[in-house]
Amino acid sequence: MDTIAFIGGGNMAAAIIGGLIRSGRNARSVIVVDPGEAQREKLHADFGVRAFPAADATLEEAALVVWAVKPQYFQAAALPCAPHVDRALHLSVMAGIRSDAIAYAARTQRVVRAMPNTPALIGEGISGLYAREAVSDDERHTIERVLAPTGQVLWVAREEDLDAVTALSGSGPAYVYYFVEAMVQAATEMGLTAAQGKQLALATFAGATSLAAQSEEPPEVLRDRVTSKGGTTYAALASLESDRVKASFVKAMRAAQQRARELGDEFGRT
Repeated sequence: MDTIAFIGGGNMAAAIIGGLIRSGRNARSVIVVDPGEAQREKLHADFGVRAFPAADATLEEAALVVWAVKPQYFQAAALPCAPHVDRALHLSVMAGIRSDAIAYAARTQRVVRAMPNTPALIGEGISGLYAREAVSDDERHTIERVLAPTGQVLWVAREEDLDAVTALSGSGPAYVYYFVEAMVQAATEMGLTAAQGKQLALATFAGATSLAAQSEEPPEVLRDRVTSKGGTTYAALASLESDRVKASFVKAMRAAQQRARELGDEFGRT
């Protein structure tokens, strides 16, 4: 079984590793390089993987290297890894680091960038993927198999599209929690308990998104079906439109897209 090496052992690395182990991968075929002793010990205890404090020739075993360090630490992490990883396929789950920088640091053009999101921790995430031209179809399938336990994948043709993916799904869980917060606040103001409001809000989000995923109808049609003119839903949506909530929400995601570009400019160039 080909070895997979993770550079960085944080939450996203742990989510992918956990999925791989649950899918039947031998723990001894997974290497993690992380300077944090507590993190190494936890990964070894939880999954049985081999964990090292620094890069060395052990990385030459790896057919796939997964970059999972914080963007600001990438250059420092890449320097000791470079002599050992130029024959591997590379997958980055780092925000902002562009594939040019990874290809330069790793001394190979076989690089795939992924923009995952936090529901990957429970196997319900989605990752936007971009592959450089040197990545073969078989290698794309390899990446899909590695990420499959974390949720869905979506390929984009242009690397800059990952900034939009970041704005939608990468940051998206925070938007959901924001609206859940608002619903819980409204619940308490209307006389329910916070626990009741949370249960109602979470069940509503889960049910509505599941229904939308299973329906062939676009979201606006599904919305219209629960919006009777003059009814309660109509009153709520009319208030939202009056306050330009949809326009503000779109503006917010464009701000996230712009910040993703800025992070790429700051950390992601060669």
